[in-house]
Amino acid sequence: MEQTWRWFGPNDAATLAHARQAGAAGIVTALHDIPYGEVWPIEAIRERKALIEADQSMSLRWSVVESVPVHEDIKLGRGDLERLYGNFAQTLRNLGACGIRTVCYNFMLILDWTRTDLAVPLPGGGRALRLNMHELAAFDCYMLQRKGAEREYAPTVLQRASEWFETTPKEAKDRLLANIMAGLPGAFKRYEITELREVIAEQSSVTHETLRANLVQFLQNVLPAAEEAGVTMCIHPDDPPRDLAGLCRIVKNADDIAFILDAVPSDCSGLTLCSGSLGANPANDVPGIARRFANKIQFAHLRNVKKDADGSFMESDHLGGDVDMVAVVAALLEEQQRRADAGEPWAQIPFRPDHGHDLIDDLTRKTHPGYPVVGRLRGLAELRGVMTAIASQRGYRL
Repeated sequence: MEQTWRWFGPNDAATLAHARQAGAAGIVTALHDIPYGEVWPIEAIRERKALIEADQSMSLRWSVVESVPVHEDIKLGRGDLERLYGNFAQTLRNLGACGIRTVCYNFMLILDWTRTDLAVPLPGGGRALRLNMHELAAFDCYMLQRKGAEREYAPTVLQRASEWFETTPKEAKDRLLANIMAGLPGAFKRYEITELREVIAEQSSVTHETLRANLVQFLQNVLPAAEEAGVTMCIHPDDPPRDLAGLCRIVKNADDIAFILDAVPSDCSGLTLCSGSLGANPANDVPGIARRFANKIQFAHLRNVKKDADGSFMESDHLGGDVDMVAVVAALLEEQQRRADAGEPWAQIPFRPDHGHDLIDDLTRKTHPGYPVVGRLRGLAELRGVMTAIASQRGYRL
């Protein structure tokens, strides 16, 4: 399995040198400065690729694009769709022409990955990411003031949400909004609460069926270009895997994944297996999902979570949560070995340590939330150990 590292570009405080020192050989990045819906120029792709490869002593390569953002109009099925489909398709062709063959994308409306607390204290002084259901409910019911939101939360969660909202100062409420917006990529607009209220009110009218239909139409229009370019598109599960603040989610579980892969069959339509996203739902058997869709997994995010009964969860140590990470890695290695034995040209599965705790000097280094240096270095080292042990025991290639 190819060890990779997410890098947010030249301004990222987690540098390419950090990635190499952590043991990564592949870089996962994107052109975050290009507006959503516009073509990624081939010159800009080549420039970023050259930057990654500039120090030949590090032997780094641009392994995965995460992500080519899907414009909101595509998800909503409105506007000049022909232009947006065409631009996305041309970006895929340009990436393929530069030798980049794996593109991670998601189809989440407005809000990307969502957490309510980005700095939960850990023993010894580290920090972790967490989603508290009562804070999400307070945001939904009292800050967004979404009509009917109360019906979607348990009475105990609503009680805690009410108490939190009544006793929490404005500064903490502003921080909650900022935390919820933190998952959005760099080029995406940040909203004030009044703006976000309007956007979510508009998008909450989109049903699961409509969103699915819009995804299918999108894939029908861009997968031919992916096939032409030799690029695989790997959809990322929703994070968390549940409807959120009235917004439908359609990549939550095995049934959703099967629908997407079957709706528009293509060798270039695949899955980003995110163990942390899927693992936040206790009904999801993550190792089972890895085994079921093994031949469609072209990229993996390996992260772990510890869940509470009310739906809250915290990002745990990579080997310390509710997801059986050893079983997940074993499934990926087994599939990789199958591909190698079959002589498939792209047998190796890239993976990255998805998120990490803020540890040691991460506490004073300003990186993107969830993407510290030391915390991810630790996670990658732990995952490398699991991978090496399984491969040695079973005779698999790494």
